[in-house]
Formats: sequence, structure tokens, C-alpha cells
Amino acid sequence: MVVGLILFVIVINLVVFFIKKNLTMNQMVHIWFFTIALQLTFDIFIDLKYHGYWYISQGIDWEAFPAYTILVPPVNILFLNWFPFKRSFKKKFLYFAVWVIAILIYESIAQLPPPWGYFEYGWWRLGYSAVLDPILLLILIAYYKWIQVIEKK
Repeated sequence: MVVGLILFVIVINLVVFFIKKNLTMNQMVHIWFFTIALQLTFDIFIDLKYHGYWYISQGIDWEAFPAYTILVPPVNILFLNWFPFKRSFKKKFLYFAVWVIAILIYESIAQLPPPWGYFEYGWWRLGYSAVLDPILLLILIAYYKWIQVIEKK
């Protein structure tokens, strides 16, 4: 049993369920499925093809299914829900930096030994995530803004 994964999934989904939402249901559904698609596309290569990292065990694993489908999407919803879109660049940058640091801390915690940890590195390193996470968050913001444009049409 992967205690850490179950706890993270429950906590993050409860937070999303109970917070005041600044996103519409349509936006949240779009973000949820976009996140799954992007994560799976990326992980097909880094996890399955190149063995950079993996959840629980290498290869396709049903036990890791929650990590792909109900863990990361609500995190992205929280990130966008509280993003200071109408604030100064400095506030946006600080918010962004805090989230990147929080994601790196989460990734470090997820690497604890079982039953708490459920994320393993092959050749991947935390430094790679430190470089890539901001890019992924910028892609998420761009996608969200695109959703808003589409909703106005």
C-alpha cells in the first residue's frame, strides 16, 4: 500500500473541493484533462521509454494510476485558481517561485521510502524538475488563457 500517495490524493482533492473557486467548472474540467494528457504524454517517454523516473514501479502499474489522474490535475487547478493574474509582475514572479519550490519539496517527499514514498528516480534529478517545472507551469497558464479566449467566443 502506498500511504503517501493516498494521503496526497485525499488532501489535495479535499482542498480543491472546499476552496472558493475562481475558475469555472468548464475551466476546471479543461485543466483536469489537459493535465492528464500532458503528463501522460511526457511520462510515456521519460518513464516508459527512457526510465528517467516512475511512480511505484517501472512500467505500467495500476497502483500508480491515481498519480496520473487525480493527483496532479487538482494541483494545477489550485495553482491557477490563486494565480495573481491582475497583479504586478513581481507578485506573479513571487507566486510562481513559491509554487515551483513547493512542487520540488513535494517531489522530494514523494521519494521517501515506502510506504510514504511512491516516486523513484532513474537518471532523473531534482535539478531537471527545477528547470522543467516553470516551463510546464507557463504552458499551463497559456492553456488556461486560451480556454478563456475560447469561452468568450
